[in-house]
Amino acid sequence: MKKLMPFIALSLPVQAETLWSDFSLSYLNGSHYQVGDSDRQVATFEYATGTSWGGAFLFIDRLHSDNGDKETYGEFSPKFTLHEFAGTGWVKRLSAAATIEVGEEFTHYLYGAGIGLKPAGFNYLNVDLYRRNNDSGKDSWQTTITWAVPFKLASSQWLFDGFLDWSSAIGEQGTAASMNWTSQLKWNLTPYLGLKSPLYLGMEYAYWNNKYGIQGVHERNANLLIKWHF
Repeated sequence: MKKLMPFIALSLPVQAETLWSDFSLSYLNGSHYQVGDSDRQVATFEYATGTSWGGAFLFIDRLHSDNGDKETYGEFSPKFTLHEFAGTGWVKRLSAAATIEVGEEFTHYLYGAGIGLKPAGFNYLNVDLYRRNNDSGKDSWQTTITWAVPFKLASSQWLFDGFLDWSSAIGEQGTAASMNWTSQLKWNLTPYLGLKSPLYLGMEYAYWNNKYGIQGVHERNANLLIKWHF
């Protein structure tokens, strides 16, 4: 409980103004997963918000494998603005950052700092550096990059977004450095269906070296993607 208290306290939006918020549901179907059954379906709930104190991102995955295995995994990532940069440059803000990773048999705590960038053509580009407090072993380091780039092909609206996680090795445990680059290429169907909320159809691709820190386990996994924002 003591470990949880800093995150609970920091995540309370006391007298905070909500500037924007977004909910989404997505469905993935892929056949090239590593570690466990290769064929899986994944339902994901996501929530993101921007506030006067910073913002937060939450997602919960529910995984169903063809062999009958089921798993739930989630992350909660609050950010707290330390400084806003004026002007029209790339650097927008400096933030304190944290993440809680919760799986079936573990809970990891990450804490560090992040920088928010907005180069031309990007909705956002964030770089965060964390110290990982691993539940089942020694601490390590993680760098996370997230981005979103909208673009048009003819009259169609597209979005290319995703994340890259790099985690350092833990030599004493034999855990290898791991790099997970997961991106989504999505076509916005909303204009063709007369919807008020964005509905995307596309593909998610995971390029993951040393998955879960397991040396030599490399995942190259394309998934059918359907995502609805509401």
